[in-house]
Amino acid sequence: MKSVTQLAPETLFQALADRTRLRLLSLMRGGEVCVCFFVEALQLPQPTISRHLAYLRGAGLVTGRREGKWIHYRLAEPTHPAAAQVLADALRWLEDDAQAQQDQRRLQSLGATGMFPLERATQRAEEDCAANA
Repeated sequence: MKSVTQLAPETLFQALADRTRLRLLSLMRGGEVCVCFFVEALQLPQPTISRHLAYLRGAGLVTGRREGKWIHYRLAEPTHPAAAQVLADALRWLEDDAQAQQDQRRLQSLGATGMFPLERATQRAEEDCAANA
């Protein structure tokens, strides 16, 4: 996880207080994920996904990288040790959540695990996003 500036406790807890944002964070545990994969894995409309990702980005919990018309997001570790621990604990808790597990299976079925080389992930994301467009 990439480190970012320190955030206020209320900002962290507000960001974690939404089920969709927790699901998004859970999917990024394995690495960088393209917005198009979030849409498929969570089965939610793209504007909903983008709104929640913007919130997480504003809270400093995720960072994004643009590649063409797609943005790829990854977790950003808070600099304050307690904030980092809260985020880590929330993500660990989600490992046992049935909906988060189902989201993770959907993401893996799309081939977007974040565990293969970035070049392959980028190529595959572009192909899958083009096919879904």
